[in-house]
Order: sequence, then C-alpha cells, then structure tokens
Amino acid sequence: MSEALHVVCPHCDAVNRIPATRLGAGPKCGQCHRSLFGQDPLELTATNFLRHLERNDIPLLVDFWAPWCGPCKMMAPQFRQAAADLEPTVRLAKVNTEAEPALGRRFAIRSIPTLALFRGGREVARQAGAMGAADIVRWTQSQV
Repeated sequence: MSEALHVVCPHCDAVNRIPATRLGAGPKCGQCHRSLFGQDPLELTATNFLRHLERNDIPLLVDFWAPWCGPCKMMAPQFRQAAADLEPTVRLAKVNTEAEPALGRRFAIRSIPTLALFRGGREVARQAGAMGAADIVRWTQSQV
C-alpha cells in the first residue's frame, strides 16, 4: 500500500489524505470536491497560513511580495509558471506582506520578493530577489 500524504485544500482548507502515487492524478478535495492542485499559486493570509504550513506533507514554497514592488510584479508570472511545473510535488503560495505584515515580521522578511521553502512546518531554504520560472524550478528542486 502506498504512503498517504496530507494535502490542504486551496479552496476550503480541509485536510485530505491522498496516496502519494495518486498526487499526479488530479485529486479532488473530499469536502468541497474541487481540485487540490491548479495552475495558480495559492494566496495565503494570516488566517490560513499556519494550516497550510503545518498540515501539508508536501513542501510549501512561499513568495513573500508586495503590490508596490516592481521586481515582485515582474516575477509574478514566472512564479505562476513555476507552479504549473512544480505542483503537485510542491505547493506554491504567495503572501502579500503589505496586507499581512505580521507574517512578514514572523519570518523576518527583509527584502522582497523573497522565496521561502518550508518542509514539515520548518523553513529549509530562502532566496531573495526576482527569478525566472526555470530558475525557481531549478532552485526548488535542488532544495527538496
């Protein structure tokens, strides 16, 4: 029997148990019945950040950004493309540090954009500065 992984739904925040071998088969949430993986990064807030951080068994790559940041705006479509390439083995999410300053402070975000990779609820790697999609994918895969 394959190992079951916990995956938090990006729509209703329910925790789902998915066999690891079925991650790439388009799994749906058992509660809201929507797809657990899509083409766009998930927008996280202070309300749901900890649930996705602590309850996902797959790594979580977070882009800390702000709407006034030019490099953040340039990197946004690149991050979206990286999500299409990395999911379902890595969950990609964004945190607007302007709207969620407490999360920026909690993770000591000093410059934006900053990518932080979490595994098992703990930060395992960090990269500051804008990156292209291929670089995001390469950097993430080298850390996982």
